[in-house]
Amino acid sequence: MNEENRLRLAKTEASHKYDHGHALVLTGGAGATGAGRLAARGALRVGAGLVTLGAPGSAMMECAAHSTAVMVRRCDGADGLAAFLEDARINALCLGPGMGVSRAAEVLPVAIARFASGTAGGCVLDADALTALAANPQSLHGRIVLTPHGGEYHRLFPDLGQGDADVAEAAAKSGAVVLLKGPRTVIASPEGDFAIVEAEAPWLATAGSGDVLAGIITGLLARRFGAFDAACVGADLHGAAARRYGPGLVAEDIPEMLPGVFSDLGL
Repeated sequence: MNEENRLRLAKTEASHKYDHGHALVLTGGAGATGAGRLAARGALRVGAGLVTLGAPGSAMMECAAHSTAVMVRRCDGADGLAAFLEDARINALCLGPGMGVSRAAEVLPVAIARFASGTAGGCVLDADALTALAANPQSLHGRIVLTPHGGEYHRLFPDLGQGDADVAEAAAKSGAVVLLKGPRTVIASPEGDFAIVEAEAPWLATAGSGDVLAGIITGLLARRFGAFDAACVGADLHGAAARRYGPGLVAEDIPEMLPGVFSDLGL
């Protein structure tokens, strides 16, 4: 992580919660909210000023029972999301973790259009949103971050390999920032920026760790990091949190390690 981005992670005494953005994470239905809740916790711990879970009616009670600092509001379908995003203070969105492919496909066009213009914020597409995108290609833009693992990447870019040059081509072809997850995380922007993050944390091979990463990146977008920087810094912090915890890590532990990581960074 470069010095500029390290300093941007700090909060000043004079800042207000809305100075650090409002992230929205959509969940799946009842019994399928865990991944979204992990993402929301990641966004909150990385410093987003506010984080809201947008849940369908069937999942409201479940989300409320597991949430305190993360707010919960009902969000059903594309019309519900469009109404939600009329609030200009919501400047970052996470779609995919635990959503279900049909729910993700319904709201994708709204999400992509909402962040196609403006000066800050953006949208992370992960998990089920990537599967929906592969089946229903959309015109993307540079404020979208795609966070596929190898299988999802293959569905999105079946004509490309997974080498460094291929990931760079995938970003240029899609128009979005692409973060290919793995022991060696490769990140590329459509403008030609490129980075490799060596996590050196095998403990990240656990269910839900990718959901937390999506949330961390979303939180950084809310804090007005550009999409490429948000992906790079998010991957750095994700790996550092896992190394700080060590063996026995589960996904719920990752956000709770971030305060210690910030302390290690001198923030």
